Amino acid sequence: MPPSEASFSEAAVIRSRRAVLPDGERPADVLIRNGTIERIAEYGALTAGDRPATDLGDTALLPGLVDTHVHVNEPGRTEWEGFATATRAAAAGGVTTIIDMPLNSIPPTTTVDGLEVKRKTAEGQAWVDLGFWGGAVPGNVPDLEPLHRAGVFGFKSFLAPSGVDEFPHVEQADLEAALAEQARIGALAIIHAEDPAVLAAAPQQPGVHYRDFLASRPAGAETAAVARLLDTARRTGARVHILHVSSAAVLPLLRQARADGVRVTAETCPHYLTLAAEEVPDGDTAFKCCPPIRDEANRDELWAALAAGEFIAIVSDHSPSTPDLKLLPAYGGSGDFAAAWGGIASLQLGLPAIWTEARRRGHTLSDVVRWMASGPASLVGLTGTKGAIAVGHDADLVAFDPDGAFAVRAAELHHRNPVTPYAGRTLTGAVRTTWLRGRVVDTAAEPFGRRITRHQESQ
Repeated sequence: MPPSEASFSEAAVIRSRRAVLPDGERPADVLIRNGTIERIAEYGALTAGDRPATDLGDTALLPGLVDTHVHVNEPGRTEWEGFATATRAAAAGGVTTIIDMPLNSIPPTTTVDGLEVKRKTAEGQAWVDLGFWGGAVPGNVPDLEPLHRAGVFGFKSFLAPSGVDEFPHVEQADLEAALAEQARIGALAIIHAEDPAVLAAAPQQPGVHYRDFLASRPAGAETAAVARLLDTARRTGARVHILHVSSAAVLPLLRQARADGVRVTAETCPHYLTLAAEEVPDGDTAFKCCPPIRDEANRDELWAALAAGEFIAIVSDHSPSTPDLKLLPAYGGSGDFAAAWGGIASLQLGLPAIWTEARRRGHTLSDVVRWMASGPASLVGLTGTKGAIAVGHDADLVAFDPDGAFAVRAAELHHRNPVTPYAGRTLTGAVRTTWLRGRVVDTAAEPFGRRITRHQESQ
C-alpha cells in the first residue's frame, strides 16, 4: 500500500532502511498503535496483524520536525498567514509541531484573554500539532503567571521595536521586571536581541541596495543586546533563549555566560545558514529579515558553531506578509529594503534547504534531526512525546527522500502568499509523506492537528 493511501489510526508498521533513530541511522521497523510508537525492531521483523507494512525502502524515515518559531498572524493579519495555510505548509515540509509566536496577530498573546482568542481561532484549522508562546511587553508582568498556568511555552520580548505597535519592545526596567517574574515562576524567556541605540546610530540609507540595509542592522546591535540580556539574566536567575542568531560575533558572549552558570540557549535559522549577503539581488526584498542575512564568512562561523553544539535548534522564524508589504518589484513595489516588511517565508522549505547545505558540508541526517527535531523539542519540554522516533513518543514521522531534487516555485507552496527568497533555487531532499500521530496528513482532507500546552495536555 503506498504511504499516501495508508491510515494508521490503530496499528501499523512503517519500515525503512534509513530510519533516523536517537542512536543513529539504521534499518528498522516502527510499530504504531493508536497514534503512539509502541515498538522499534530490526528491519522486516514486525507485523501489524493482516495489515501490510508500509515499506519505504531507501527513503529515509525521520521524526516529525518541531518548529518553535512560527508567526501564524491569525487573527488580525490572516491575509499575511493563517492557521490553515501555515500548518498545511508545515506538514508539506515535514514539520509536525509548531509553536506560534505571540505577534503579529491582533490581539497579541499578552493576556489570557488574547490566548483564548488565538486558541479558539485555531480550532479545526491545524494540520499539525500546535502550541503557543506568550508575550512579555511593558506593563504586563501581572499577566505572566496566569498565562504560564494556562500553558504557554514561555514569553517573548523584543529589545528593539518589533515592527507592530500592539507589541512594544521592553526597555531595561521592563526587562528586569519581566525576567525576575519569569525566574520566579520558572518560565522560559525568549528574546529578540538587537539594541535600539546601536540601530539608531547606524547609517540609514533607503533604497534597493542590500548592502545599505545590512549596514543599517550591524552585528554590533546583536552583541550589545545579548551582552545586556546576559547581564540581566545573571542578576535575575532567569532562563533565557536568544532567538534567530544571525551574527557569529555573539558566540563568545554565550560561551562565557554558560561558563559562568547563566542558563542560556540560542537558535539560528535556515536563511542564515543557506543564504549570504553577497548573493542578494538589488530590490529583492523577499530576502529582508531582522536581524539580517550576513556574509559568507559569518555563515561559515555559524555552521562551525552548529557542528560544535552551540545552538540548540534550527527553526524557521517563518514571518510572511503580503507581497505589497514586501514592496517587491514583481508586484509593482519599489524594492526599497528600508521600507519593506522584514520577514522570511520558509516554513515548508526549511528541511530541504538545510539538508542541501548540510550534506554539502559533510553532515548527516542524524545531525539535521538533532538540530530540527529533538533540539527544539528539548527547548520547550516536549522530549517525552515529540522530536524522536522512540517508544512512547507520538508517531509523528516523515518519509524523506534525501536525493530528491526540486526547483522551488513559490506559487506552488502552501504558504498563503507566493513570496520566498528560495524561489527559483534547486533544493535537494523531498518530503514524500508526513504522519501525525500515526495518520497520514492529507492536506486536501480534514485537519486533525491538536492543541498542545506546556503541561502536555492535548485537546
